[in-house]
Amino acid sequence: MSTLRQAIDVATAALAQAGIDSARTDAELLAAHVAGVSRGRLIALDEPGDDFFTRYDQLIDARRSRIPLQHLTGSAAFGALELLVGPGVFIPRPETEALLEWVQAQRLPERAVIVDLCTGSGALAIALATHWPHARVIAVDDDATALGYARRNAESTTVELVQADVTAPGLLPALGGSVDLVVSNPPYIPAGAELDPEVADHDPAHALFGGADGMAVIGPIARLAGGWLKPGGLFAVEHDDTTSDKTVETLGDTTLFTDITPHRDLAGRPRFVTARRGRPNTKEPA
Repeated sequence: MSTLRQAIDVATAALAQAGIDSARTDAELLAAHVAGVSRGRLIALDEPGDDFFTRYDQLIDARRSRIPLQHLTGSAAFGALELLVGPGVFIPRPETEALLEWVQAQRLPERAVIVDLCTGSGALAIALATHWPHARVIAVDDDATALGYARRNAESTTVELVQADVTAPGLLPALGGSVDLVVSNPPYIPAGAELDPEVADHDPAHALFGGADGMAVIGPIARLAGGWLKPGGLFAVEHDDTTSDKTVETLGDTTLFTDITPHRDLAGRPRFVTARRGRPNTKEPA
């Protein structure tokens, strides 16, 4: 094509034909990526050379095959952050920003202790370390590839990375009764759920599926959180939009939490549950 705008128009039509709902946005973001400018600067861009169009066509062809946009650009936005992502790590989603916003609205001690379970790329941990720069933030994941991305993303922060299985009972016992906040975006999709190709073929299954009903990881991390949190400490966990009631019930069954509250995301779908660690006189499990 002879002009950038024509190229973007053609790319948009091709992506839409491939079934991509965000065709125009993706076409413009890929053009900006190839040009090395922000999306907002495309309108002021001089006509690029032939090399631009060759590279752009290659990326559009890849996106048409349903390779995630973030794998093609190598980054994903999360709140105010731009995170490195790629094959082998879960791509942070805008839906999780609702949980982040809720957490950032809470009052924590200046030197709070925060734990992010199933950290993946480090998105929540890094966002919270940025918001509370004097906090101790510990990010846990059992996958070495994911932690490799998290390590690079967290280079300019004080986030502590731990490789461990979050379903293991008694994990990190030194944290017992000392944590102010536990957050998690765990694997929670019920097995067998139909997913878009970008997710099914490119996000690691280990980071997606939470057993037959999507609850296999939520129960163990709720028990961990209950053991780590100070009385009055906060817990926030994301869940599948079909399992809000089950998540509320699971937290209630631990007998460790009060103020158990379901929340919806920005699109109005059930998305996460928050709770507060009970006081010492709250009934503990037998």
